Amino acid sequence: MSAAHKQDWLAAARTAMEIEAASVVQAACRLDGELIRAVELILAHPGKVVVTGIGKSGHVGRKIVATLCSTGTAAVFLHPAEAVHGDLGIYTPGDPTILLSKDGTSAELLALVPLLHEFHSPLIGILGNRAAPLASRLDVLLDASVEREADPNNLAPTASTAAAMAIGDALAIVLMRARNFTAEEFGRYHPGGQIGRNLRLRVSQVMCAREETAVVASAATLREVIVAMTKRPWGAACVVSPSGELEGLITDGDLRRALTTHDDIRGLCAEDVMTKSPVSIRPDATLAEALEKMEHRASQISVLPVVDETGRVLGLLRLHDIYLGVR
Repeated sequence: MSAAHKQDWLAAARTAMEIEAASVVQAACRLDGELIRAVELILAHPGKVVVTGIGKSGHVGRKIVATLCSTGTAAVFLHPAEAVHGDLGIYTPGDPTILLSKDGTSAELLALVPLLHEFHSPLIGILGNRAAPLASRLDVLLDASVEREADPNNLAPTASTAAAMAIGDALAIVLMRARNFTAEEFGRYHPGGQIGRNLRLRVSQVMCAREETAVVASAATLREVIVAMTKRPWGAACVVSPSGELEGLITDGDLRRALTTHDDIRGLCAEDVMTKSPVSIRPDATLAEALEKMEHRASQISVLPVVDETGRVLGLLRLHDIYLGVR
């Protein structure tokens, strides 16, 4: 394939993403009191939210359900065709329903409306057509209309699904804030995976303990530092005072810099090459807090000394421990 064709592909990809991004921005600009009404309806009900849609809208609905559940709002997905074959049994009186549709003309959704009224379900629509038959039957209408889809034929649901999903995310985030949903609660709902690990586990649970860590005095020779770090190869040595307080940190990088900047290293000691007053972490901090200290800085670091409230060294935490939990 020619280079020109490949450039055309890249241009088409960028155009598609730009159309979708513009659609989301336009949808954000249209948000108004209807969103607040939707939030208030959901907050007023102690039960769950039911989300429904068919086709691509159904796929978007399933993702919105997942986001709501993970951020403190109980939600379930209802397939509109299966609803009339027994699945309406998921309802308890007053459960709000979020209906998703690009055109607002889906026969399956229109057939559901009178049935949902029997369950006293407030109806919240995320629709791509404000003038659709479904729009007039809703209690709340959130406008997900788009100027065009991202594909060249203006047919495939792309920009419209992006806008609908973004509105669903916005609704979930507002509910999350209204409920004062905390990071700790988020971790409780995400016990698996890296996110859950970072929010659930404490530094003390995964760190290298002091007895496993290279610990040297500030007067230790560079040779003694290298020997200590070779015996306990976790990437760094903590430099401590006679009473055990952290004075500095020596990493593998510090050793390499010392070797390249000094012709004769025999007179060097730990104090000469260490980073003084290094960034440290408390043992009761979460892994997420430790990761923030390591990565969200001008120059990233891969090891953190772990200290108690008096500054005494308790061990060492490595980036490797956060992501893998194995040594």
